[in-house]
Formats: sequence, C-alpha cells, structure tokens
Amino acid sequence: MKIVRHPKDFVAEVLFAAVGIAAIVIASSYPLGTAARMGPGYFPRILGILLILLGSALALRALRLQGTPIPRWQWRPVVIVLGSVVLFGFIVIKVGLALSTVILIVLASAASREFRPLESVVSGIFLAVLSISVFVIALKLQLPIWPSFD
Repeated sequence: MKIVRHPKDFVAEVLFAAVGIAAIVIASSYPLGTAARMGPGYFPRILGILLILLGSALALRALRLQGTPIPRWQWRPVVIVLGSVVLFGFIVIKVGLALSTVILIVLASAASREFRPLESVVSGIFLAVLSISVFVIALKLQLPIWPSFD
C-alpha cells in the first residue's frame, strides 16, 4: 500500500512548503514590527506561514484521496516557453512592447498540443493592449511601444 495516494498534490505541497520556508528564512533578517506598524519582514513571514499551512492541507489531501500519477516530464513545452520569454527580453527594446508581446504569446502558445494560431494572435493583441495600458500608460515605464528603426 502506497502512503502517498495523490502524487501531484504531494509535489505541490513540497513546493509550497519550500517556498514558504524560503520566505521565512529570507525575511528573518528584516525587522518584524507589529500588526499596527508592520516592518519589512512582516508580510513575507505571514505569507511563508500561509504557504506552509496550504502545503500541509495539500499533504493531508494527498494521503487521503486517490490521484493520478505524475506524467512524464515534457522538455519541449518548457524549452519553448522559456525560450520565448528570453527572446522577449532580448527584443522588447528594439521591436517595441506591442509586437514583442504578440510574438511572446504566439511562440509560448506553440508549446501546447492544442495550438491555434488565430486564437494566439488575438490573445497576444489583447495582452499587448493590456501591457501597454498598465506598464506604459498607467505606470509610466519608459518602454517603446513600437519598433525603433535607429
């Protein structure tokens, strides 16, 4: 009889607990403060504790419920998504936020077996408009919107 009956939840628990412990360890050098006057270490520690609690709940669930095994690791989607993000970082200044966002979304979407080019382009355009609205217009970041031909 296997102790861990739901491997996906168990792995998620381990990741949540690891991030929670890392947040607490990193924030331990910052002053905590009080609930009324929170210091810089207050939020990371509380977040770390909450992540550990969430991970513990998932661990209990992983021991009780039957689940599917973790599927084989797929390198192709990981490489495509990471590569598209790296490419975005390299081209955003020259190509502009609008086009580089569309390129990022279309390339990252190609990692899926259910890739549909038209849906990817529409999603890319929507996310480009949203990115420009948030980062360039609202936050006033100095990012070019369109390509520069310098």
